[in-house]
Amino acid sequence: MGILNKILTAFRGGATEIGQSIVDANSTRIFEQEIRDAERHLTKAKRDLTDVMAKEMQASREIDRLKRAVAEHEGYAAQALDKGNETLALEVAEKIAQLEQELADQQSANESYSAHAVKLKDLVKKTERQLADYQRQLSMVKTTESVQKATASITDSFASSNSKLLNAKDSLERIKARQQQFDDRLKAAETLEAENSDKSLAAKLAEAGIGESKNDANSVLERIKARKG
Repeated sequence: MGILNKILTAFRGGATEIGQSIVDANSTRIFEQEIRDAERHLTKAKRDLTDVMAKEMQASREIDRLKRAVAEHEGYAAQALDKGNETLALEVAEKIAQLEQELADQQSANESYSAHAVKLKDLVKKTERQLADYQRQLSMVKTTESVQKATASITDSFASSNSKLLNAKDSLERIKARQQQFDDRLKAAETLEAENSDKSLAAKLAEAGIGESKNDANSVLERIKARKG
């Protein structure tokens, strides 16, 4: 039984980790949805506030009407007393008492509506400010998330490109090496051909002062002098 409980506990722990990973992966979307939900609640709160303010205005009008009715009936009672009709005056007084009770009820309701409206107005303003701040935060979160994704993409691309660049550099070096080898072989062949040619040999003999001398003016003059002598 103890092992089963541990297995169930491990399963719940794994489920919790999976749930947390899902929340983390969708945190921005969840935050955005929570803001939308709060906006809907705020819209409903504004409608409720409108209803409360309308009832407050209705209560204020009813208070004014009852006050006029009380004043009016007080005048009727006074007139009845002036005419010595206390019975009628008492009946009017009962009506006044009824009106004053209604007036007290309306005044209590009006005060309640007024106090509730003040609280709702304050709550609406605070919620609007909080939502505006959350909207700014959401914009920054989205921007940061986009930049981070772009940075990660660039980093991955750079790492891949860096590997490709290294391969390209190696290929370039191999090409240059082959071309240099070709040039070296060409120069070696030209040198070998020059060394094996008669021209090269004649040049070497001339440098050593061997072989035919140049037919310049001095050599011709020397030859003529030798014949005469």
